[in-house]
Amino acid sequence: MTAELVAGIDSSTQSTKVVVCDAATGEIVRTGRASHPDGTEVAPAAWWDAFKEATNGLLDGVTAIGVGGQQHGMVTLDENDDVVRPALLWNDTRSAQAALDLIEELGGPSAWAKSVGSVPVASFTVTKLRWLAENEPELADRVARVLLPHDWLTWKLTGGDPVTDRGDASGTGYFSPSDNAYRLDVLSHAFGGRTPELPTVLGPADAAGHTPDGVLVSAGTGDNMAAALGLELQPGDAVVSLGTSGTVFGVAETGAADVSGEVAGFADATGRFLPLACTLNAARVLTATAAMLGATLSEFDRLALTAEPGAGGLTFLPYLDGERTPNLPGATGSLSGLTRDNMTPANLARSAVEGMLCGLAAGLDAVRAHGLDVQRVLLIGGGAQSRAVRAVAPLVFGVPVQLPEVAEYVALGAARQAAWALSSQAQASSAEPPSWQENQKLRLELDEPTEAQRAEGHRIQQRHLEAREAAYGVRRNLGED
Repeated sequence: MTAELVAGIDSSTQSTKVVVCDAATGEIVRTGRASHPDGTEVAPAAWWDAFKEATNGLLDGVTAIGVGGQQHGMVTLDENDDVVRPALLWNDTRSAQAALDLIEELGGPSAWAKSVGSVPVASFTVTKLRWLAENEPELADRVARVLLPHDWLTWKLTGGDPVTDRGDASGTGYFSPSDNAYRLDVLSHAFGGRTPELPTVLGPADAAGHTPDGVLVSAGTGDNMAAALGLELQPGDAVVSLGTSGTVFGVAETGAADVSGEVAGFADATGRFLPLACTLNAARVLTATAAMLGATLSEFDRLALTAEPGAGGLTFLPYLDGERTPNLPGATGSLSGLTRDNMTPANLARSAVEGMLCGLAAGLDAVRAHGLDVQRVLLIGGGAQSRAVRAVAPLVFGVPVQLPEVAEYVALGAARQAAWALSSQAQASSAEPPSWQENQKLRLELDEPTEAQRAEGHRIQQRHLEAREAAYGVRRNLGED
């Protein structure tokens, strides 16, 4: 009997990745990939071209497709559904001032957290729409509809009415995850009194439609939500992803409303919630420090592992690409605690690893404060390949750390959603997505930290927090009210 096949698409910042899976087991049978143009604004047509290239010859026998896309981006269409301007991506920071203005105009951080679950930053779609209204008013006047990147791709696949899901919608800044409803008043205020059409929000297992060839297309979702689906997160799990940016997230039964802005109160792709903390500074901290030392990444690892925990007293605040949170706008990196005795390449390498992980440990504290009982960390992303990161992470995080098998978890999550929509259509309803856990493998399980190691990790974190207070005046720990 021939297995039923589903495809998952990860349309990320840099590329389109495709996995074709057995719908029942999740076993991967085919993969594809195509690059995207560089930059923080991109013509959406480039995503479609990459999709066609990445799926060329891969979709034979596929009965359902799901799309996971980079969150927050702004795709604007006119009344003829033509693209008004290149899409602004999540990492385009030109709307940073617009974010600060909107926070002040609409009641401050507390009001934003209460209304939409998050305090907006430059990545959020709502801030990009404000920027467009203020800086390109003639183009803003042409905007009849606003979509997110995954919405646009799903729409291109089906040719029907635009749709989205509550997970990706929760990153716009004009959708309330707790109420499952758009805040059109927020949208109108941000966009100069205009209220463009928005995609219909589908349920987690709903179908968006079908391709011209009759392939079912699921609702799709944002990349972090799709990764949570692909990893099949369980209660007590937290993901720490070390990529270009660093993210910490897990699935919760209640929504977050963090007035500090450190935790985004997103929805997930199952009907639950996905509290998430993010830093712009993750794996690139390691590569930048290695370059400064004139070392390869393997040499950098070796240096960091020869230093003692605590790096001889060096404390590195690695805000090398600024920060995205309201209480650290425009922050830059700093190195403190220098003495003649500790100024060694090994200590510098170690301090970079500890500093990067302390920022993410603060993110873990933050999501703990908003409903996650973190018992295990799943460490993913390019930065997780570092031997030094693997050695330091259990100390700093203070809980067992596991490395899942290297995989395209966003694409896997999108495929799992497609399988869910397919089964729901066949059965009329399906409360949970199919379990593919038998195909989930752990590549590495790190040693659980001892009590002494946890104490050492706590001292490192405290020194990091004290250095942050001294440098930026940020007194409290992440997640504390």
